[in-house]
This record gives sequence, C-alpha cells and structure tokens, in this order.
Amino acid sequence: MEMSFKKIVRELREMKDGIGNISRRGAERKQHWSNRTRSHIVPYVALSDPIEQGQWANLPPKVLLDIIRRVEESEVSWPARSVVVFCASVCRSWRKITKEIVKTPEECGRLTFPISLKQPGPRESPIQCFIKRDKANSVYRLYLGMIPSENERDKLLLAAKKIRRATSTDFVISLAADDFSQSSNTYVGKLRSNFVGTKFSIYDSQPSSETAIEQGRVGQSFQAKKISPGACNYRVATISYELNIVRRPRRIHCAMHSIPFSSIQEGGNAPTPTSFPQSFDEKSFSTPLSKTKEPAIDISLSDSPLLLKNKAPRWHKQLQYWCLNFKGRVTVASVKNFQLLAAVDPSHNIPVAEQEKTILQFGRIGNDWFTMDYRYPLSAFQAFAICLTSFDSKRACE
Repeated sequence: MEMSFKKIVRELREMKDGIGNISRRGAERKQHWSNRTRSHIVPYVALSDPIEQGQWANLPPKVLLDIIRRVEESEVSWPARSVVVFCASVCRSWRKITKEIVKTPEECGRLTFPISLKQPGPRESPIQCFIKRDKANSVYRLYLGMIPSENERDKLLLAAKKIRRATSTDFVISLAADDFSQSSNTYVGKLRSNFVGTKFSIYDSQPSSETAIEQGRVGQSFQAKKISPGACNYRVATISYELNIVRRPRRIHCAMHSIPFSSIQEGGNAPTPTSFPQSFDEKSFSTPLSKTKEPAIDISLSDSPLLLKNKAPRWHKQLQYWCLNFKGRVTVASVKNFQLLAAVDPSHNIPVAEQEKTILQFGRIGNDWFTMDYRYPLSAFQAFAICLTSFDSKRACE
C-alpha cells in the first residue's frame, strides 16, 4: 500500500501537465489561463471539469478516502500542497471527498482552495504573508510566507490594482496578477476611498452568509435576494482614519459589517463561506459578467458588528520615535505600520488575553516590501483590503 500511495502522489503531481488536455473544453480553458499569473492556490486543473474516466476514478470509497486523507496530511505546504487541489480535479467522487476532508484555515491554519481566501484565519497562530508594491504599475501583490523568496509566483494569493478617479481611489482585488476587470472570473472584491483618503469601504464580490444578504439594504429598484451575487458588490467593512491635526501616529477604526461581535466571544463563530457564488469550473470563460454598473449592497447583521482599532504605540525616549512590538516581523519604521485589536467595551465579558490579541498587523521590511499577518476572525481578503488603505495618500492624516 505504501508503494501504491507514493505512486498515486507522483501521478497526481504529473497531472498538472496532462489533465487539462483530456477534453477540448479543458484544453480551451488551459489556453485561456496559460498567459496569466494566477493565485498559486488556483492551478488550472482546478478549473477544468471533473473527468470521470481514468484508472483512479472507480476506486472503492474506503480506499479513496484513505488515499486523499493521507495526501492531505502529508502535503502541508506549497507548492507540494497543490497535489491536494489536483485530487479534487480527478473526477466528481474525488472532488466530493477532498472537499469533505480539507478543513478551513480556522481549523487547520492552511490555505488550500480559492474560497480559503474568504474564510476566517486560525484562532491562535496567525497566517504570515507579505506584500510587494509595484509603484510603476500601481499594483500590490499578496504572497504566502514569512519572508520574500526568489520565486514569488508560486506563492501568489491576491493582487490589487490602484485606480485613481476624480473623487475617489479604487483598489480592485483579483486572484490574477494581471487581470483587474470587475467583469472577470478572477475578481474577488474592491476597496474604495473618499476624496481625502480618510474613509474606505471594502466591497466583496459575494455575501459572507445568506442571513447577511437577506438583511442587507439595497437600492429601491433592487431586491437583495434576487440579484445574482456575481453582478453585485457587497459592502462588508468600513475603515476610518482620524484627522491628524497635531503630528502623531495614525488612528484607525474598522467596522466589520459582515462579522458579528459575538464571533470573538466564547462559543462565537465568524461567517465562513463554503464556495464562491459560482464555482470556477461552472463559470463561462467566453461570456463575461455584466459590465453595467454593479449595485452596491450594504451588509447588515442582527448582532452588533465587530469593531477593530489600532494598538497605540509608545514613545521611545532614547530612539525618539513611536514603537510597537512586531516580534521581529517589521524592521523599518514607517507611518504605515499598524496592529489591529478588537475594540472591546469594559461591559463585555471578554478575557483580557483575548482583548490583547493582535488580529492583523502590517509593517514595512524594505523599500517596497511589507509583512501582513492575520488571524481569526479576518480572512485573507479582508486583511489585504485593510492593509491597502495604508498605501493611499491621506491629505488630512499626515
């Protein structure tokens, strides 16, 4: 059985080069994606239709369950973890069992499928990432890992394009590093600022839960339940920077409209989407989404939303600047550096240790390199969008 298992893993690794050519439809999609720099958790085999033929398609359920479980346990990091994604691309039976076995980032601390980027991070140890800024093209890329490496393409999670408008600035967030169209299948959301750069709204391409969208507020001519999720933008968070009249560190306030405050209380849970509105293999690559102006829907919750605030730095007399303890993850002083905690009222019965946990931290490590570490209840998408607010000019906060 050990030799068979190794053989299966080896063949799954080779599947990346062959499975997309089995059908004409798979071959067309491979050609469509071959010239793009995609998120490393979305290899093209995951976008092809499941193939029922093949020597592994008719394995007994118990044997198949054991194989996929052992693959999931052995391939814990990228790029080796791509084998887990390939398992979901063999056929429908493999896909079903793989999805049942693979746990969410909150449970296992790992990112596997594209939807992992929309799911809350782990409760204890944060997921460590870094951001590379491309000033020339106004592009920001989020990578998985503690430090930058030579081959960043293998670690790409998300990318954002900064677009200046007459009265605002938009950051369009995508799974691809070179496709920022909101009508694209790679579009996952956007960030929009006001004119002076003191207030930002995060828009998700999908609601975080059915309950939230049913309670959402939408324009008079739209019914939230009747709108296709792929044609809308759902406002899931608002980030505000206090006016900085006297020169001091920035003060940030985040209202996470899609995350209830109860999520950080004992027994609480954050919304965890299980799939995109339309899975990638169900979307048409030849027919784009509607290019008309997307209706914006405000997500509302029956519970109070989670509020985040930045941790106040302390003044270091000897060094003569403000300091925060980033535990070695930030090495360059910058006005952009911050740590976010839950804003908890004393009346809430929240343990002190939980109140002091850093949910998101962001800071500079080089001229165009920054670290981003996030944990529950934020997702990678939400954390990345919040960090992008630091890159917009703030005429009233500097």
